[in-house]
Parts: sequence; C-alpha cells; structure tokens
Amino acid sequence: MSESINVEDPPVTIVAVHKVKPGKEKAFEQTMSGLLQAAMSFEGHLGANILRPDDSDDPQYSIIFKFNRMSNLRRWEESEERQEWLVRLARLTQDSSPLQILTGLETWFTLPLKRAIVPPPRYKMALITWLAIFPLISGINALFGSFLNQLPPLFRSLVLTAVLVPLMTYVVMPRITRLFAPWLYPSTPRPPRKASRLNRKQRHRTKL
Repeated sequence: MSESINVEDPPVTIVAVHKVKPGKEKAFEQTMSGLLQAAMSFEGHLGANILRPDDSDDPQYSIIFKFNRMSNLRRWEESEERQEWLVRLARLTQDSSPLQILTGLETWFTLPLKRAIVPPPRYKMALITWLAIFPLISGINALFGSFLNQLPPLFRSLVLTAVLVPLMTYVVMPRITRLFAPWLYPSTPRPPRKASRLNRKQRHRTKL
C-alpha cells in the first residue's frame, strides 16, 4: 500500500538559485553534486535537478530537489553536514537567493526545464488538476469498481485516495504539466543581451 499523505507534514519541492563567481563553474558543480549526494543519504529525499545557466552574462544555477515530508527537509536543513557543504559553496558564489519552498498544488506544477519556478494562476491549476483526476477516477472505477463496491464507504475512499494521490504526484501531473506547459507558463520575451564592446565601438564610430 502506498504511503498516505499527511497534510500537516506535506511533500515539498525546494528551489535554490546561486550566482557563481566567474571561473568557478566547474568547482561549483562538483561541490553542488557533493551536497546533493549528502542530501540523498537523508530520509525522504526524492531526487534533484541542476539547471545550468543558458546565458554567460547571467551565470545563475537553479537547483530543484524534493523531500517526501517537510519534517525530513527540516532534518536535512538542521544537519551539520549541510552546514559544512554550504560553507564550501559560499566560497564559489557571489549571490544566492533565499530558498523557495513549494507545497500543496504548487508541487504538481513544477517544470524541470524552467529557470524560475512561478506557479501558474490557481484557476489553471484547478482546471488541469480536474482534467487529470477525472479520467483517473473513471479508469480506477472501471477496472476495480466491483472490488471497491464491496468495501465500506470510508475504507473505499481510503483505498481510492491512497492509489490516486501517488499516481497524480509521480506519474500523471509531471506529464500533463509538460503537455500544457505553453498554456500554464506563457513564454515571456527575454531581455536583450548586453552589447559587446566591439559593437559599442562600432556604434560610436558611426556616430562620429
């Protein structure tokens, strides 16, 4: 039987953004890999993604990792091992944003290829969630309806939700989020890159 979800101790998605000092990218990636390996040894760690910068003028790394419970995240955050790794990271970074912790519906709407994790509007989350839950419940009832109908109503709901929630979290929502990504996360135009020194010199000569 799948582990039930405790609303008072929910799964969490954590987003950390680090701006790396020039020339320290390789050392940062090695140190971050070591930190994530250490985190994986703690109970409840569900994996991580490192998103490398796609703009040399803005060398920010985004690290996304998950814990199955908030309490397990807190144990990792309060550990001496984590503090030691953070000291090493501090030598390689020049700016780090506060951790962003997502719980509830927001954890279903995180895209692994997005640089910034900004949840979509709630009406979009509600609609996509309904689109995912409706066929799931219909399929479960079609396949196991005869078995579920034999159970007491309370136990039937327990079994149904115990199957539904893990499927939503780990199977359905990651895929449906990618499918509807253009609607959930409308693309925004990127700011123009800074002109190079050569281009600025050429413009100056043109004006002269």
